Amino acid sequence: MKTTFKIIGMHCASCSASIEKNLAGLPGIVSATVNFANEKLYVEFNEKIISSEKIIRKIKSSGFDAADISKNDPAPIFTSKEQNETATAQKKFWQSLALGSPIIYMVLAGLFGLPLPAVSVKISALIHLAIATAIMALNYPLYASGLKSLIRRDPNMDALIEIGTVAAYGYSLFLTVSVWFNDNHAGPLYFESAVMILIFISLGKYLETAAKGKTSAAIKKLIGLAPKNATVIINGQPRTILISEVKTGDTILVKPGEKIPVDGIVTEGNSAVDEKAITGESIPVQKSPGAGVIGATLNVNGSFTFRATKVGDETMLAQIIKIIEDAMGSKAPIQRLADKTARYFVPAILAIAAIAMVVWLMLGKPLAFALTVFISVLIIACPCTLGLAIPTAIMMGTGLAAKYGILVKNGKALEIAAKIDTVVFDKTGTLTVGKPKVTDIAGPETEENIIKIAAGVERQSEHPLAMAITQAAAEKKLTPVKVTDFHAAPGKGAVAEFGNKKIIVGSRPLMEDNHIPLADREKEISGFEQNGKTVVIVAWGGKITGLIAIADTIKPDAKKAIDKLTSMGKNIAIISGDNMPVAKAIANQLGIKNIMANVLPQDKSAAIKKFQAGGKLVAMVGDGINDAPALAQSDLGIALGSGTDIAIETGDIVLVKDNLSDVATTMELSAYTLRKIKQNLFWAFFYNSLGIPIAAGILYPATGWLLNPVIAAAAMSLSSVSVVLNSLSMRNYKN
Repeated sequence: MKTTFKIIGMHCASCSASIEKNLAGLPGIVSATVNFANEKLYVEFNEKIISSEKIIRKIKSSGFDAADISKNDPAPIFTSKEQNETATAQKKFWQSLALGSPIIYMVLAGLFGLPLPAVSVKISALIHLAIATAIMALNYPLYASGLKSLIRRDPNMDALIEIGTVAAYGYSLFLTVSVWFNDNHAGPLYFESAVMILIFISLGKYLETAAKGKTSAAIKKLIGLAPKNATVIINGQPRTILISEVKTGDTILVKPGEKIPVDGIVTEGNSAVDEKAITGESIPVQKSPGAGVIGATLNVNGSFTFRATKVGDETMLAQIIKIIEDAMGSKAPIQRLADKTARYFVPAILAIAAIAMVVWLMLGKPLAFALTVFISVLIIACPCTLGLAIPTAIMMGTGLAAKYGILVKNGKALEIAAKIDTVVFDKTGTLTVGKPKVTDIAGPETEENIIKIAAGVERQSEHPLAMAITQAAAEKKLTPVKVTDFHAAPGKGAVAEFGNKKIIVGSRPLMEDNHIPLADREKEISGFEQNGKTVVIVAWGGKITGLIAIADTIKPDAKKAIDKLTSMGKNIAIISGDNMPVAKAIANQLGIKNIMANVLPQDKSAAIKKFQAGGKLVAMVGDGINDAPALAQSDLGIALGSGTDIAIETGDIVLVKDNLSDVATTMELSAYTLRKIKQNLFWAFFYNSLGIPIAAGILYPATGWLLNPVIAAAAMSLSSVSVVLNSLSMRNYKN
């Protein structure tokens, strides 16, 4: 049995790992996967051995809360807590910054000689103490989380921050008490360390909750695609009912401009349906009795009735939602390095500090000496440098990307982009413009006459192919002929009269219906069709006047972008809902050999999985709703800014300028950012590796010199400064 739980109380990715670890040992659990982004737990279990209630009790015993949501609406539950989470985190950051601004100024004043109010050392210490205490109280959830993780013996990033800030705060509190009650000179205080760490962490929490909110929005908007009502024919009369009330077998009426409510088969009428949102088909598909229709697609023109064959969870839209949720529920290939490090780093530092303290006590040193060693080790090992190493580089990297019109939605996306080896492009609207356009004109008549005659008929039609022809006439500044007696031939074309002669504009079947011979032009027609183009035949006076080839054209920058990625050693593939001749024609022009055509949304996701099963790291580039499952399944989803909201929300990266060359730019920026992250981590660990032994007193027996907390704090600050400066140097990057 598979069940989904909503988890409340997670603060970092380590929390999700802790839940998985605790559940894995329970009898009857087949698999347990926590998605930190959408705060859900996906569990497969043997209901004969364990129940949902027992799973919830186990989760609660780990310090979290949970609710079984599998029995509710299959759509995600969007609680008021989720909606307010980002606003609360943002508010906490600004409050921390506002509270900490006086202490930040006082520290800067001491460094740069800025004016300060004339207060005594005692009063200054109290001000520092009050501000630090207020900010720590404001961020109490962090301390609760860190403490719980330590109690579980599974420390997370919150535990790192907790130990660092408490060490700095505790030592400073000790000095403050000393100066007030013993009139001792306090020396440098370290309240500012706790303050700065908490301000930065509160900013990180805000950015994280904002990203989580956007992830949920993708599913929410998908759900909103389907119309809320349907017009069902009951006893011969149309009746509007809720879509949830539609049953398999119902006869449903769809008028022009309306969305089709559920999947089904046309029973009466003819129309053109825009299925691009679901299938990726660039040109609306003609529907007549016996043809299948898909829920949430748009009826362009003409009314028709259809019999509902799939409703509720069975519709294609519902399946797309499920695919995306499954992809989002799977484990990310890259885990947060800081959380992994915390699992070993925190216990190691505590052990080193405690051992050093005990050793010096055993050697006969006074408690004050041993306590100084203990505090020095904790302060020099304060994880603020480790906490700064990755986020500062990621923030600079995302800022650089934004400068180039690339929106990176999370640090994981920026981190993994450089490692991508396979790039899969959607065709319609991504590599191509996404709208039909006249590409070729051939025939006995001149191009001008062919367009003028065809446009005279087609300007009375709203079909996309007709609009492409009238657009061609407008671009060539040609005046269409004035026709009479116009009438449409659904699914085939249109017929009218001009100069007492019949004009026929449309497909092969329409010509055959009107006994227009095609033999003389068969070679040209077949040639256009083999190149993936739709041929509109124009006949006047009983014979063919000309041929108009219409196709979706390649974007101007597509070839350059593909060439750039190929030169970088990336494997390129094209995936499309269009037929093979159309997809192959586009691929050949771009030099892409790996072609997948006639691919439905479910199959797009499966195609990405197949690449991944072969050990590939896959980036999917798309713009439509039909691309959303593949964007979610891929290791890196790249959406075009002009695409649908669903593609943009589901993608990890958004190309605002719709410039396909920015796919390569993203990967180059990622590689550059990764280099900076590695440099930052080197400095973070270099200072700790060098400073911790010295703080523990390794040099004392030979030199008589003991690292005091003042120097330890200075070393810690130096490491932080080096990391920040290294990240800030990224501003000089030029592509």
